[in-house]
Amino acid sequence: MATLFHYSNTFSIFVTLVLLALLVLRQPSAAASCTTPPVIFNFGDSNSDTGGLVAGLGYPIGLPNGRLFFRRSTGRLSDGRLLIDFLCQSLNTNLLRPYLDSLGGTKFQNGANFAIVGSTTLPKNVPFSLSIQLMQFSHFKSRSLELASSSNSLKSMYISQDGFRNALYMIDIGQNDIARSFAKGNSYSQTVMLIPQVISEIKSGIKRLYDEGGRKFWIHNTGPLGCLPQKLSMVKSKDLDQHGCLASYNSAAKVFNQRLDHMCMELRNQLKDATIVNVDIYTIKYSLIANSNEYGFERPLMACCGYGGSPYNYNVKITCGHRGSNVCDKGSRFVSWDGIHYTETANAIVAMKVLSMHYSNPPTPFHFFCRH
Repeated sequence: MATLFHYSNTFSIFVTLVLLALLVLRQPSAAASCTTPPVIFNFGDSNSDTGGLVAGLGYPIGLPNGRLFFRRSTGRLSDGRLLIDFLCQSLNTNLLRPYLDSLGGTKFQNGANFAIVGSTTLPKNVPFSLSIQLMQFSHFKSRSLELASSSNSLKSMYISQDGFRNALYMIDIGQNDIARSFAKGNSYSQTVMLIPQVISEIKSGIKRLYDEGGRKFWIHNTGPLGCLPQKLSMVKSKDLDQHGCLASYNSAAKVFNQRLDHMCMELRNQLKDATIVNVDIYTIKYSLIANSNEYGFERPLMACCGYGGSPYNYNVKITCGHRGSNVCDKGSRFVSWDGIHYTETANAIVAMKVLSMHYSNPPTPFHFFCRH
């Protein structure tokens, strides 16, 4: 695999190190007030898949994925950590293992990750849709409680009823539903018409978790789909906004986010004893594109790892890690890792903004979910 870009921009690398250092420095304060981290269960797609696709289907995801923090591929579609990894670290808890990882040697004491690459909410009967992930959770909970109440000498290593009741339930899904609709050739109006069904599935999922005893929910809206190099390279008729993103795709994402926000408000009124926080990931991620120079990102719409060079470096036939693909220098500043997913640097900045509470509704410190 060739190295495509080399930048000797010392300032850019310095900014990267400073931003990552700020994230690390931020963690102790949260961790200090989180002596007992919550159990965490995550549901979603590739934006938060920590190895589920590899564990469940054996799909090969090799280097250069994982080249920075892990120094090996872990099944994450990034050069390093994902947003969910940074959030876990901020609570001083272990990174979430995928539910399907039966060879991981873990008892899932700190929770489990049900997110899988490519997941959608619709149709709800296909692997690994949100409804299937929720079915997996129900099985996981039933089995965990059975083992925790047994005479097994290791029963303390399994999650108890109290652990499930005080757990944090994270949901980050919906982007693929919008993307799939456009990929099928549906118009903007046809895509928007599907959104209420997607929201309905997420709402049903939250209610199902609530009925299972869950009371703490952390929900991400969807990012600016129209700024992904993959979409920009594959869409023939481009209706670009002032920053070079597909306006119709982003507009559909905004409609989804508005509906999601309204749904969360409804659930807060219906589920009085639940804490439901929704986070504006769209605004955070779009700011990386719109204000790329401020963050030191030189080519915000170009993939670090891919094929084709400028302007997007994405080719659906030669994707990141496949023969012929190129990868940027490790010190380079890119928002996009492979045309769809974000680099560790971008994820670190997103995490810092999420932890700032400025994008959360209601504004809630993430360590609020620690067990006291």
